[in-house]
Amino acid sequence: MKKLATLAVGAVMAAGPVMADLVFPSLSYRTGPYAAGGIPFADGYADYFTLLNERDGGIGGVMTRLLECETGYNTEKGVECYEATKGEGSLVYQPLSTGITYQLIPKVTADDIPLHTMGYGRTSAANGDVFSHTFNYPGNYWNGASGAVNYLLDSNGGDISGKKIALVYHNSAYGKEPIRTLEELSAKHGFDLSLLPVDHPGQEQKSQWLQIRRDRPDFVLMWGWGVMNQVAIQEAANIRFPMENFIGIWWSGAEHDVLPAGEKANGYKALTFHNVGRDFPVFADIQKYVVDAGKAAGAGDQVGNVLYNRGMYAAMLAAEAVKTAQDIHGVADITPAMMRDGMEALEMTEAKMTALGMPNFGPSFSVSCENHGGPGLVGVTQWDAANQTWSLISDFAPTDGDVIGALVDADSSAYAAENNIGSNCS
Repeated sequence: MKKLATLAVGAVMAAGPVMADLVFPSLSYRTGPYAAGGIPFADGYADYFTLLNERDGGIGGVMTRLLECETGYNTEKGVECYEATKGEGSLVYQPLSTGITYQLIPKVTADDIPLHTMGYGRTSAANGDVFSHTFNYPGNYWNGASGAVNYLLDSNGGDISGKKIALVYHNSAYGKEPIRTLEELSAKHGFDLSLLPVDHPGQEQKSQWLQIRRDRPDFVLMWGWGVMNQVAIQEAANIRFPMENFIGIWWSGAEHDVLPAGEKANGYKALTFHNVGRDFPVFADIQKYVVDAGKAAGAGDQVGNVLYNRGMYAAMLAAEAVKTAQDIHGVADITPAMMRDGMEALEMTEAKMTALGMPNFGPSFSVSCENHGGPGLVGVTQWDAANQTWSLISDFAPTDGDVIGALVDADSSAYAAENNIGSNCS
């Protein structure tokens, strides 16, 4: 499966067999300020579908086809990619951008195409009763905020009252996502929260870290992306902030974030909703059927890296939703509307992940009409600078459903009222 230019799609389909392919658009960003994160995700996403074609003959006997369209992490380009590819039978969009997500939610709903914003986007889309075509399982940013606080609670005898927590965040809709949740949790658990925004692209953070050195918070949380992450980790090292007390969201915990700081990054932590490393049987198959066969989307050097794994995990969940839709509707060549049904009925068990060569790769969960967000289970990883490896140091643990549920209900209810949306699940 090769990367296809959008303009070549029509010719390829015209020359294809009677049964159409299962089409998966990839809104990638291999260029621009966030390419270091976009490239491994896009590689992992593409390589998993290639694996299914080369090893299994596709999904349910139907071959997969990837449509990669470069967005540069630009919202306008992302919408253009959507409009250029939606007519090709595209089964599910994964925009990899909160800005693009907000623009696509009304579009995919009108076009009857599902949207999967795994670990990003509009958090309240977890309410499937309002957001019929948007899914953000297995977790969202509010789960991430609660997961970080719960980890700190577990690490401090269940009591962080009086502790000081600073949030260093990308000054954008993405970076601001956890603030309301952390404010609620601050009131609940009695910790002091300070907010330190960092403007795009994040190369200048001297003032924020001088303030951290002055205020001496007990813990620092980070919602960063791109160069902001590595600059923050270097600045933390410069002021000798203890790395074990520095926790990033899952978009602030990849190899390229920590390697520039060398040994000084040792002990840094990041949240996650999937496992890390390449000690899983599926990677032997990717090596054999994809990399060694010369069919890898990239150079093959990203296999097993954090964001490669995330892209592969996203593709695996999409493939399993296809299988679910095929079972529901009794046809192999499913439509986007059928894919939506498969995503809404998706169930991921440990037995299923083990059979896929991915034991304990992610949390077990199920999706329903009311719950498009999954269980919100969050794990914690830690960086070993000497071995240049990430390790999962906690289980995928529950987050505060009471706090998050109330916030989801409030935000989704407001959206429904503004857009005159009735119940999807009644």
